[in-house]
Order: sequence, then C-alpha cells, then structure tokens
Amino acid sequence: MGINALNSGELDMSLVAARTAPGMMRALVEFRLQEWGMAGDAGDLYLVASELITNAVRSTPDLEIRVRVVREVGAVVLGVWDSSDDMPLVRPLVEMTLDDIVPDARALDEGHDAGTGGRGLPIVQALSMECSVVKTEPHGKWVWAKVAV
Repeated sequence: MGINALNSGELDMSLVAARTAPGMMRALVEFRLQEWGMAGDAGDLYLVASELITNAVRSTPDLEIRVRVVREVGAVVLGVWDSSDDMPLVRPLVEMTLDDIVPDARALDEGHDAGTGGRGLPIVQALSMECSVVKTEPHGKWVWAKVAV
C-alpha cells in the first residue's frame, strides 16, 4: 500500500475474523477519527470499512485479519489484510425494478442471500478516491481504499 501518512497515530491492529469484527472496527475507526477531528465527515469511510472488513471475515472465517487506518491530508486510507489468496470479485450490478422487490420466505435462513450479495466492492469503488488489492507473500492480500474526509 503506497501511503503518504501524516505522523498522527494510525490505527493498526489484528483481530479474529468473526461476525462481530466489522461493527467493532467501525467503532474503533470512529473513535480514531474523533481524535483526529474528522468524525463528522466520515460516513463514507464507515461504509467502506464495513464492506472491506466483512469481505475479509467471509474470506477467512475464524482466522486472523489485520486492519490499518492512516490519516493523509484530506483523506483516510483504510487497509484490510486477510490470509486468503482468493482475489475479490466485482460482480456487475443488475438493475432492479419494483417488481423485483417481493417478500422472501427464506430471507432469514443462514447462508441465503437471494442473489443480493456482491454489491460491496462497487460501493467501495464509488465512495473511494482510489482502491486496490495487493497480494502479500507467502499468502494473503491487502485490500485498501482511500476515502476523502
């Protein structure tokens, strides 16, 4: 990750890829942004953090992931590392109509997504100034996004 960091107390931590990780990291990112005086303008960053961390949790359940948040001038860079060698896939978005929105009796069944998954990375791309994936040796990858704040 090419980062032009300010000397400002970055957040860099490892945690277990559990279902609670995205919410916990959103809170920690919010606390750090409050320290930096940037919390009021960071809604996009919170959403990007949720998407990237959720993807890491899904790629490596119950294994270690790492989250890094660094402040730059006018932006925050959020990177998430996981040990999976599988690269993220951006699925094409399908336009929906009101006729597509119907009750789904299986909506609460574990593992059922009714084809609604795969929208996270296009959201990250839309909200970021830059984003990319960098493979790491011997395995894994950093998925990162730079978000204006």
